[in-house]
Amino acid sequence: MTTMLDSSPVSVVEALRGDRSKRPLIDIASASGLRSLLEDGIFAIIGAKTLDAPLVVRTSSLHQRLATTDLGTSTSGRIRGVLIGQLLRLLSVGMSIDHPFDDAITAWRGDVGVNALTEHFDALDDDERARLATDLEAHFVTLTRALGEIPARWTPRSSVRLFQRLAGGNVVLRDVVDLMIGTSTSGVASIALFDVTTSPLGEGAERSMRFHALMQTLRTSLMPLRTSTFSSATGEIWIRDVDYELLARSVEDLLMCIRDQWSAR
Repeated sequence: MTTMLDSSPVSVVEALRGDRSKRPLIDIASASGLRSLLEDGIFAIIGAKTLDAPLVVRTSSLHQRLATTDLGTSTSGRIRGVLIGQLLRLLSVGMSIDHPFDDAITAWRGDVGVNALTEHFDALDDDERARLATDLEAHFVTLTRALGEIPARWTPRSSVRLFQRLAGGNVVLRDVVDLMIGTSTSGVASIALFDVTTSPLGEGAERSMRFHALMQTLRTSLMPLRTSTFSSATGEIWIRDVDYELLARSVEDLLMCIRDQWSAR
């Protein structure tokens, strides 16, 4: 695992792309084996039953076993996380952001309309909004200082939604990758996955990184090059080269989560 701070002279984007001459050849063989491990593991837990409602696993599902409390799970923390995600989306398409808080709110409302979080935001008083705006500005400065320019030729895609059905629909996997760069048409591994959190990095971040990489592998049958998580709270980034061992650990994470959900039914 590589750890960098936002004071590094190398930008996040440069670190994710790396040296093209050192990238491994695309791996088109591992996806089927990983899917088989998941299918066999799920069958061992659920059996041949057909469930009335599927077990749904998201990134947040993988964090439930952790003893530590994620500071970003409070309602205010969730709003802050959503807003920094909206700013990342704007940055990924080359938008100039002069007023981070106002621009993020406008993009958020245009994206989701009205939901429970927007209603909570609307209920904030002036002082609470001012504190949120100041907090968001600090996170945005940390993100932009570290991120670097995202060239259009690297085909950046933001808020990429991933979806997989397993075990005949008994299990549904859902995921959202904050930013994906690179192409799947190259002869070498080129896809890099980037997630941003407004909380300090911990064990949950490791599980999320693995899950993003596994979902991308299952969706495309191609193993991505790298997966990463950046904390706008600390300026720290964790970057992992994706290999079979990392993906197999994510399979273990998933099966543990599915077993917990099944036991709770």
